[in-house]
Amino acid sequence: MEEETQLFLVHFAGGNRYSFQFLKPFVPLGYLFCPIELPGRGKRLNERLLFSENEATDDLVRQIVADRNTRPYVLFGHSMGASLAFRVAKKMETLKDAPTRLILSGNAGPGTHDDKRRSKMTDTELKEELLTLGGVADEVIDNDELFDFFSPIIRADFGLFENSNDLENTFKVEVPIRAVMGTKEDNANEIDNWKRFTSKEFQSELLEGNHFFIHDHPAELMKIITEE
Repeated sequence: MEEETQLFLVHFAGGNRYSFQFLKPFVPLGYLFCPIELPGRGKRLNERLLFSENEATDDLVRQIVADRNTRPYVLFGHSMGASLAFRVAKKMETLKDAPTRLILSGNAGPGTHDDKRRSKMTDTELKEELLTLGGVADEVIDNDELFDFFSPIIRADFGLFENSNDLENTFKVEVPIRAVMGTKEDNANEIDNWKRFTSKEFQSELLEGNHFFIHDHPAELMKIITEE
């Protein structure tokens, strides 16, 4: 049986390997759906959370290396996952196994991050911020027990890049980048910033919606991800 092109997906802050299940029905023939996740959630709930972007990048690289088949692969990340996917692609380049394409959504790239310290917010402030961003079920925010379980995970994820040394601002990848953002995201007008970080082809587009526009356009997003 012929192997399929692998599609590795990197989740957003607070997410896990199941965060992209809504995309799975739209994966075309010839692609293998391969969501990966950081420790401390999902299937890796009993593992310790990570608090640095270097640790997180290395962890994701190890997963990809362990799961690789002999076919080319595509790398997709949303929001925090886009920042991590960019770092992962660079690391995979050094291993002589770079992705054929890098699709980065909900993120305008290095140098465009805001100064909010979400990981240090009070619970009340964090809940308000999550309501603004979207992507978190209302029952998680409204239920104190669920929020107490979820809060350490998303605080750790937010902290990954709040404490970043902006290393990614200093390099380019030799991989084509396609950037996608929602029209209502605060820095959607900066989407072409990603062009600075690739020596190959670059494309960008906006889809109607807020930071979690991905849930409103699953078929269109999957077409973008898998389009040659």
